[in-house]
Amino acid sequence: MNATTTKTSHHSDLPSVKITINKVGMERPRAWLAAGVEDFRRATVVSLSYGMFWVGLSIAITLGAFTLGYWYWLLPMIAGFMFIGPLVAVGSYGISRALENGQVPNLGDAFGSWRPHAGQLAMMGVMMMIFFLAWIRLATLLFALFFGFEIPSPATLYTALPHYVRRVEYASGGHGSGGILAFGAFTISVVAIPTLMDQDLTFMEGIEASVRCVGRNFRVMLLWSVILTLCVLIGVMTFYIGLALILPVLGHASWHAYEDLVRFERLDNMDS
Repeated sequence: MNATTTKTSHHSDLPSVKITINKVGMERPRAWLAAGVEDFRRATVVSLSYGMFWVGLSIAITLGAFTLGYWYWLLPMIAGFMFIGPLVAVGSYGISRALENGQVPNLGDAFGSWRPHAGQLAMMGVMMMIFFLAWIRLATLLFALFFGFEIPSPATLYTALPHYVRRVEYASGGHGSGGILAFGAFTISVVAIPTLMDQDLTFMEGIEASVRCVGRNFRVMLLWSVILTLCVLIGVMTFYIGLALILPVLGHASWHAYEDLVRFERLDNMDS
């Protein structure tokens, strides 16, 4: 797999872009996390506000699910958060980019950074939603295999959960199906969304850059995916409160991972 490709901008008056995928070492995820923590420190109020927004939304969804009697959807939805996490991080990318430009980040950078790239980001959202819905469908089938068509009470589910987990491991080959879906979503998105926010490229070109990053740095990207997953799980186990810190830090870190992995060079348009 080549480390460099050249893309022609979809606006004819803009130059082509040479995309180079850098080879990085196994120590780089630690540096990305350190850079993410530093960005959080430099923009604590804005970053924490952004994180608290998602915490509040998560709590509201959870309460709504219990109120409406759909509590049994919570576990697959929480597990499926990794499929839409890259979209959640968009605001953190905007904050990190503002810091790099020497600006003082504000809530507009967090909540409005997607607007100049709304079309391509929306297409990425569709791609991530396909993975999310596939996971929900898989989780529903596995749930039906174990519990049948009757919805158990929360107490029954809690008691049967260890047996259910073992049944899921057996039916899905040790979480193989869910793991494949999750890593597939990670592969197409790990640098795709920051690429779309930073460059004038299509969502398919962003996906291509992301896939090439994973292919060229497979072990590093596998480690990075594990770190992201474990951090989010820790945040969820604190009844979402920890996500107020974890989500923005991981978003900032992912922006620095993108800058470390992908390099762009503008080329003059060639006369046809």
